[in-house]
Amino acid sequence: MSGPKLLVVEDDPGIRRLLLRGLRFEGFDVTSADDGPAGLDAALSSAPDLILLDVMLPGLSGLEVVRALREQGRDVPVILLTARSYPEHQIDGFEAGADDYVTKPFTLDVLIARVRAHLRRRAQETPEALSVADVTLYPAQHRVTRGGTELPFTAQEFRVLQVFMACPGQVLSKGVLLDRAWGDTFLGDPNTVETYVKVLRQKLEQNGGTRLIHTVRGAGYVLRAP
Repeated sequence: MSGPKLLVVEDDPGIRRLLLRGLRFEGFDVTSADDGPAGLDAALSSAPDLILLDVMLPGLSGLEVVRALREQGRDVPVILLTARSYPEHQIDGFEAGADDYVTKPFTLDVLIARVRAHLRRRAQETPEALSVADVTLYPAQHRVTRGGTELPFTAQEFRVLQVFMACPGQVLSKGVLLDRAWGDTFLGDPNTVETYVKVLRQKLEQNGGTRLIHTVRGAGYVLRAP
């Protein structure tokens, strides 16, 4: 049985080899990329459990990669690796969506300990599945089924549905949905929520399923079992 899946995105061949060798020795299933675009593609296609991401990358910077991941609804833990140690650089990394920030040169044992800590925290925070009535959502796999049939959802649709599934029976206002599904920096049209609720209903009900997401006039929306 293979260990947790890690993605290393690092353009320095020496550091990349060091990380691959050390992480594999510790039992991790590790893949790598050597530039920003390849790293983003790998992150989106392979669904790693954690990403070690260099900041200064060709093609796309590490900050651009992590922003793109967050914009597409991917909440995989990201540890940034960089030689830049000033506080403002760390703030930039966290504001882009990174979970941790490690400066070079680093001690491999300490880095691996931080990787394990993030994976433990992730395992505690993320349930294997969320179920309401006959709908089941699998956070780690970005999959949704209803009555055993898999339903297609975009990354943002999945994120909105996950907010509902995590709070069955709880009325959620537009503001709460925007904050939890898009983040507090959302500057778009608040009516976006109505559009996404309509799409979620269509997809959940497309095979004759009963309505699960209901409008609570003047308050918001609630997901509840029939």
